[in-house]
Amino acid sequence: MIPIRDDQPRFSTPYLTYFLIAFNILIFLFESTMDPASLNALAYQFGMIPAHVTALVQGSSHANPASVLVPILTSMFLHGSWMHVIGNMWFLWIFGDNIEDYLGHFAYLLFYLASGVAAAVAQWALEPHLRVPTLGASGAIAGVLGAYFILYPKARVSTWFPPIFFFYLPAWVMLGYWFVVQFLSGAATSITQASQTTGGIAFWAHVGGFVTGLVLIKLLPERPRRYRYGSW
Repeated sequence: MIPIRDDQPRFSTPYLTYFLIAFNILIFLFESTMDPASLNALAYQFGMIPAHVTALVQGSSHANPASVLVPILTSMFLHGSWMHVIGNMWFLWIFGDNIEDYLGHFAYLLFYLASGVAAAVAQWALEPHLRVPTLGASGAIAGVLGAYFILYPKARVSTWFPPIFFFYLPAWVMLGYWFVVQFLSGAATSITQASQTTGGIAFWAHVGGFVTGLVLIKLLPERPRRYRYGSW
């Protein structure tokens, strides 16, 4: 199921959400100009590889620690395909504005980055021997979804069930269903261990980011609301 829009009003312009969407798309446009070999090298240099983190933690890596740890941040701005980046940015477009509205721009940026880092750590902790790069903003965006789940559980989300059905669902139903699917998919992946040497979806990053969003939004204060922007 695919969210189309929500009815939760906001009271400020989500400049940072717009910037994050534009920045991720621009980076992917840059990726799309690269030949396959260069793109693969980019992914292995700036994508987070859990097996490399494990080797560093165990003291068996001879790599520069920065080259292993910095990708935890940079990986959240890389994507593997047009569908990957469009899907992530679509969720950020729908749900990110309200979280930015609640936290304020700077706190929202810290929240977003912290969620992305926590998502990467969760993926590493649960699949520590994965040898392919993990890429994408979905872990950080999962934190946004977790925050939305706490703050606006009764907001209505217009949801498309392909091919033709549309329903308005409470946010807690739509996002709760999404989280359960990610958790069960992550558990199934861990049991089969299919992703240890091959690519796929980083389900545990989604789970870790969502849980981080649940927690952080309880700890961070709401910013003062100074003016009403509008209902969408």
